[in-house]
Amino acid sequence: MRKQILLTNDDGIQSPGLWAAAAALSKLGFVTVVAPREQASGTGRSSPASSDGRIEVSTLQINQQDWQVYAVGGTPAQAVLHALLEIMPVKPDLVVSGINYGENVGTGVTVSGTVGAALEGAAMGIPALAVSLEVDPEHWYSYGDIEFTAAAHFTQYFARLILETPLPDDVDLLKVEVPATATPETPWRITRQANHRYFIPHVVRHGSWEDKGRISARIVVRPEEVSPDSDVYAVRYQKIVSVTPLSLDMTSRVSLPDLEQQFRTALPAQQA
Repeated sequence: MRKQILLTNDDGIQSPGLWAAAAALSKLGFVTVVAPREQASGTGRSSPASSDGRIEVSTLQINQQDWQVYAVGGTPAQAVLHALLEIMPVKPDLVVSGINYGENVGTGVTVSGTVGAALEGAAMGIPALAVSLEVDPEHWYSYGDIEFTAAAHFTQYFARLILETPLPDDVDLLKVEVPATATPETPWRITRQANHRYFIPHVVRHGSWEDKGRISARIVVRPEEVSPDSDVYAVRYQKIVSVTPLSLDMTSRVSLPDLEQQFRTALPAQQA
């Protein structure tokens, strides 16, 4: 039976990165494309009540092939839920989110709509894959002239891996980061998420607080600041593909009894 793949993103239904992934994944099974109607970067796994939830069905021609696609008025995570609860007649074998314009590394992964969509799929009990391509910041929110060949290759490679090999316990999704200089022959390795704020926020405002303002970000990182086994180090300094296993369980990996004992000893009068 043909594998069923749900594909989404956070750059919107018209994103060339989305369609590069669709073409690559179509070789593995039937791809249902359900993505935000508009640009939705930085929305994490949010599900705001202000989303209208409208679903627009249209046909796009990609690589001389007609695709029926679904544009959702909502975040990437909401697009996944609408796909699973309303659009797809069967539960998919895999949820793929990407290919994103811009790397999602370090402590910023919880901000990423790309990762958020994959987390939503994983939370619904479906193996998931989030794929991002390193690009210049000027292309974060625009459909610039970007070459997706390498990223599409690794999207297909790791999608096939997940479809053919069940993920281990405590691995709910794979986060794949592809360097801007990558080719299909670029090496990859398993990494950890860097405990480093890679994207440093700053305010862009001209005038007083009453004037419009927005939070932007710049990349500030030095090689000595990040662990060599991290996603940041692999992509930025080794120029290799980073593959990070992520878990929905965000509980700190400390000894819970030891931590409880430490807290109770520190403030014995507050014991329950």
